[in-house]
Amino acid sequence: MEKDNKKVIYWLLTGCLLIFIMVIVGGITRLTHSGLSISNYKLISGTIPPMNDIEWKEAFDLYKQYPEYQKLNTHFTIEDFKDIYFWEWIHRVIGRFIGLVFFLPFLYFLLTKQLTKPTIKKSIILMCLGAFQGFLGWYMVKSGLVDRPDVSHYRLAMHLTTAFITFAATFWVALDLMFPFSNVQNTKFKNLVRVGMLVLIVQIVYGAFVAGLDAGLVHNHWPMMSEGQFIHESVFLEKQSAIDSFTEGKSGVQFVHRTLAYVVVVFILLIYFRGKKLVENNYQRRALNVLISLVFLQFILGVFTLLLQVPVWLGVAHQIGAFLLLTAMTFTLHRFSK
Repeated sequence: MEKDNKKVIYWLLTGCLLIFIMVIVGGITRLTHSGLSISNYKLISGTIPPMNDIEWKEAFDLYKQYPEYQKLNTHFTIEDFKDIYFWEWIHRVIGRFIGLVFFLPFLYFLLTKQLTKPTIKKSIILMCLGAFQGFLGWYMVKSGLVDRPDVSHYRLAMHLTTAFITFAATFWVALDLMFPFSNVQNTKFKNLVRVGMLVLIVQIVYGAFVAGLDAGLVHNHWPMMSEGQFIHESVFLEKQSAIDSFTEGKSGVQFVHRTLAYVVVVFILLIYFRGKKLVENNYQRRALNVLISLVFLQFILGVFTLLLQVPVWLGVAHQIGAFLLLTAMTFTLHRFSK
């Protein structure tokens, strides 16, 4: 039987699609403040939601024992609780489903000898990344069950960024199988794309910081943070040190995120114009065109998300934009690397 065949590629691309859906639902979960509605973790029985009034009451009573209810949501009725419970539950169910979609076909392909040794090694790494992502989800939720009724923005950033990296890695492995032949490429340009991707990942981390700190709800002006101020004075007043200001202060984190947006645009413009001179095939040309289109779309989405004070639909659209931009960057790097 042919190794690394089309079925293997479809399996990997299905995993990419499911991670994409997972990130969308995760964004909705965050923006609707639903992430702390389920305070326990049950791998098997947790896939079944409460099925009757008694079970719903038990779940709601458990929720009442934790800071989010006690400090923020004492006005909640059980119907309010059901609304936030749904998003966290579906988020966890999709996570479990992704685990099965990765593991069971991998086992089948392995036993039927449809994978080459390099693909086996890469697949194991992908599954380890997925397992680590699940652990980070639990680790993140745990931070919001102690004193403060919100998760750590550091842990949120780890959880989100790992999802993006897991997707990019899975997509890369699929591309390796779709394009098995390689040519010598321009090393300087390839390194430029690598640096651009690194900057984009840092920007994604800061996007998670903004979400975790609700920093999108302050300084809702553009292009200045406030009238006549490119950097608002509160950036330096929130925290005692500059490092704390730019990693834990709402104003400082927002300033870094909105400034990095310009840096990302500049890098992608450089990639686009330099790449145009090196294009050898339609895949490379399309990769550059999609990349430049997406970065401007994402920039516009970011501006309107800020100006309109993060409505849920726009916040989710902005997160989808980041995901698609990373996809385009991964494809561009692959097509100019191999």
